[in-house]
Amino acid sequence: MNVRNFMSLLSRIFLIAAVCFFIPLNGNSQTRKHAKNTLYPSYKGLITAGYQGWFHAPANGTMYPDEKQVRIDMWPDVSEYEKTYPTGLKHADGSVARFFSSTDKSTVDLHFKWMKEYGIDGVFMQRFFGAAQPGARRGASTVVIKNAFEAASKYERAIAVMYDLSGLRARNDDCSSLIEDWKFLVDSLGVTNQKGAQTYVFHNGKPLVVIWGIGFPDRPYNIRNIGIERLIDFLQNDPEYGGCSVMVGVPTFWRELNADCIHDPYLHTIIKKADLVLPWTVQRFSPLLHNDGDRYRDLVIADMEWCKENGVEYVPCVTPGFSWHNLSRSEFPDDVKPVGSIPRQKGHFYWQQLMTAIDAGAGMIYVAMFDEVNEGTAIFKVSDHPPVSDVAKFVDLEGMPSDHYLWLTGEASKILKNKRPVIFKLPQR
Repeated sequence: MNVRNFMSLLSRIFLIAAVCFFIPLNGNSQTRKHAKNTLYPSYKGLITAGYQGWFHAPANGTMYPDEKQVRIDMWPDVSEYEKTYPTGLKHADGSVARFFSSTDKSTVDLHFKWMKEYGIDGVFMQRFFGAAQPGARRGASTVVIKNAFEAASKYERAIAVMYDLSGLRARNDDCSSLIEDWKFLVDSLGVTNQKGAQTYVFHNGKPLVVIWGIGFPDRPYNIRNIGIERLIDFLQNDPEYGGCSVMVGVPTFWRELNADCIHDPYLHTIIKKADLVLPWTVQRFSPLLHNDGDRYRDLVIADMEWCKENGVEYVPCVTPGFSWHNLSRSEFPDDVKPVGSIPRQKGHFYWQQLMTAIDAGAGMIYVAMFDEVNEGTAIFKVSDHPPVSDVAKFVDLEGMPSDHYLWLTGEASKILKNKRPVIFKLPQR
C-alpha cells in the first residue's frame, strides 16, 4: 500500500470514528429524554382543545355547597361518570345536582374516551404557574396530568403540555421554575415517553410545548423581566430536555400591538423566537355583531401573512360561546355580566369560526376549551337542564343534545383533514 492509499484509508477510519462518536452522542443528548416516535408527529391536521382539569372534590365530598358562591356558567351532563359528588344546588324536580371531580382517574378516562368516540384529536393540558412550583408540583394538578397522559395513551389521543403563566407575579418570579417543572414532567411522569402508545404531540419532529399568557396588559408581570427567552432557549436547545418546538399564546391583536395587547415590540421578538403562535380570541368576536365573522376571517388571513413573512406558524383559536355571569356576580357585583353574553346559537357561531379558519388556510386549530364550564366555553357533554336557583344562573344547550359540540368538533376535524369539503352550513346529524 502506497503512502497516498494509506493516508486515504487512515482518513476514512478517522471519519468513521468521528461519525460513530459524535453523531450518537449529539443525537442522544437531544432525544434521549423523549421518545423517538409518536402517533402525532405534527400538529398540522389536528384540532385540539384546551383541558383545564381543575374541578376538585373537597375533603367533605360536597362541591359548590353554597349557590351564592357558584362561579361556573354551564353544568356538565354527569350521566356517564363513574363517580359524582353532591352539590348545594338542586334540579327542577328537587333532586340534588351532582358534579364530577377531575382528580378521579375515571373522570379523565371518560373524557378521553369521548375524544376517541367523536374523532377529536386530543388536548393541551393546562399547567398553571402555581402548580409548577416545587411545593405544589406533586399536587392535584399533577394527578390530573398523570391520569390524562395514561388515558391519552390508552385511547391514542394527542396530548401536550401548555404552561399557563396565570399566577406569575410582578416580583421575584421568572420562568426558571418552569424549566425545573419540565424536567420533573419528563423524568417523573414520562410525558414525552409514555409507557404505552406514544401520543405526545410533536411538531417538525420535536415535542411541542406551549407557553401561554405573553403580552396581555392585565398581567402583573413585565415580559421583559421574566426570563421568557431563557425558557424558550432551554426548551429548544437543552441537550437533555430540549429539542422541542415552542408555541406561544398571545392576545388577539398581537400583530398590531394594540387593543387587548401590550404596546411593546419586544412581544414580536419573543414570537419570532418561537415556532408557532396562538392568539387568544375568546370574547373578541360575537354572532350578535354584524359581519363579525368577516372580521374574524380578515384577522386570521392577516395574521397568517405576518407569520409566513416571519417564519412562524399560525394556530387560530375558536370557541363555541362565552358566559361569565356567576363569576362576575360574585367578584364584580357592580358589573354583572348577562348569562350567555356570547350566545352559541345552537352551534352556528362555533361552526362559522371553524370553517372560516379552515377556509382561510389554517392547518391546525385550537379549541377553547374542552371542559371550561366556568366561562361557558366547554365542548364536552353539558346539560340542557342545569340546576335551578334564584341566585346562580346557567347556560343551557338550546335544546341540543349534550354531545352536540363534541360531534361538531369531530365533523370539523374530518374537513381539516380533507376527508370532506368545507361547508359553512351547520351540519345535521
